[in-house]
Amino acid sequence: MEEIFFAGGCLWGVQEFMKHLPGVISTEAGRANGTTNTTQGEYDGYAECVRTQFDPSVISVEQLMDFFFEIIDPYSVNKQGQDVGEKYRTGVYSRHPAHLEKVQNYILARDDARLIAVEVLPLHNYVKSDDEHQDRLTLHPEDHSYCHIPFDLLHKYKKT
Repeated sequence: MEEIFFAGGCLWGVQEFMKHLPGVISTEAGRANGTTNTTQGEYDGYAECVRTQFDPSVISVEQLMDFFFEIIDPYSVNKQGQDVGEKYRTGVYSRHPAHLEKVQNYILARDDARLIAVEVLPLHNYVKSDDEHQDRLTLHPEDHSYCHIPFDLLHKYKKT
């Protein structure tokens, strides 16, 4: 099992989408690359993200990127849907340099690479979000109206 962290706007929708992908073992809502180890207090520079644990024998980093690009506007800076601000920036983070190299190569191989605003950085700090944010759209589907991901896309890969 390996893990990589995806920031794609509000973490509720990103988590709900990612958890249903083939090869994804588990997801957890959190905060990437802030300066503190708590969810309490003022904004500390973090990006809302989803810790994604996956089986690399089933799904590759590049395939995860294909899925991720389905749910984000890769050209937008600090904004996804109605969510605006630095904490809603898009990014991919990992503790493994090989993951970051694959993500960078994925982006560079695209015809629109020069337009893409997705941050690709080593993960130097991760804080799990409070329990009320974990699996939010599974537990409270009525909250989907806040999500930038269309409902049909949100569950596109969900097995019934």
